[in-house]
Amino acid sequence: MAILFDCDGVLVDSEVIAVEVEMAMLGELGLAYARPEFVARFLGLHDDAFRDVLDADCLAFTGAPLPEDFLERVYARRRAEMATRLRAVEGAADAVAAWSGPKAVASSSRTPFLRRKLEQTGLWDVFDGHVYSADLVARGKPDPDIFLHAAAALGVEPAGCLVIEDSANGVLAARAAGMEVWGFTGGGHCDAASAGRLSDAGAERVVCDWPEASALFRSLERSR
Repeated sequence: MAILFDCDGVLVDSEVIAVEVEMAMLGELGLAYARPEFVARFLGLHDDAFRDVLDADCLAFTGAPLPEDFLERVYARRRAEMATRLRAVEGAADAVAAWSGPKAVASSSRTPFLRRKLEQTGLWDVFDGHVYSADLVARGKPDPDIFLHAAAALGVEPAGCLVIEDSANGVLAARAAGMEVWGFTGGGHCDAASAGRLSDAGAERVVCDWPEASALFRSLERSR
């Protein structure tokens, strides 16, 4: 079995920062979202899909398209915040180390952002080069392409992969890839509704933190 880890909100506690920045900047455009709605709709999407949906919302609710430079301004503000605030999700490094089998990161983040976040939190080297961005595939989550790409790179059949995801879009992508998927609610952005959203999307199990996941990984190791 191989384990495929999402990055944002699973390995690094970046989603809480990203949601804060994105909602504030959208509010400046006159687009106000309830936080649970924002998280449910947008978490886990590739930036191209995120922009397309926001553009449609902006046109519908403000009568104007999303500014052409909006995502670039979002990236800049997120980078500034993450440079000082970003941390690994507590226990992530130990959990990754607890699994000695094949493993990879399969993320919607763009390649340079993904590398920067993993290096900043000390998690880049533990994956031995198996870090894959949705930039590498035609379609981002909720389509399965990035998970299928990572499995092929590891030489493991999709049915032999376990995915760890914090977003409904990520869970849908893993299920579409024919993989087992566990929801993860240990990120700082998660709320009381997170476990239900992940289960409703098709997660077979929901784990609340990395110590719980690590114990389960050890059980899987013993059964290999």
